[in-house]
Amino acid sequence: MNDAEVKVSVVTRYLDGQSNPQQKQFVFAYTIEITNHSAKPWRLMTREWLINDADGKTTHVAGDGVVGQQPWIQPGDTFTYTSGTVLNTPIGNMQGHYGLVDEDGQKAQVPIPAFRLALPNALH
Repeated sequence: MNDAEVKVSVVTRYLDGQSNPQQKQFVFAYTIEITNHSAKPWRLMTREWLINDADGKTTHVAGDGVVGQQPWIQPGDTFTYTSGTVLNTPIGNMQGHYGLVDEDGQKAQVPIPAFRLALPNALH
């Protein structure tokens, strides 16, 4: 599989009502769209994240599926989900990859491009 066959896009938002800046808790939600442009179905089996805050702290998160699911993504379809993370700083970023498998057991890795998490108006 090449990178053009399965595309990942991300939209983030700061959750002011769940955050507590005085306690260094900045909560962010991210909505991921995974679109299958290939000719065959792929099942999302694993995810791996590197979450970085502005203090240089990196958190590694890995596990099965996403939001409790290991969905099949059919050709031409998009799977969308929303999750979140908490940072100790008002700015950070995330990146990683998904592990996929097809019906024949062929495995592939799809990169999740780096994306920024930031308080509104924190960056100019």
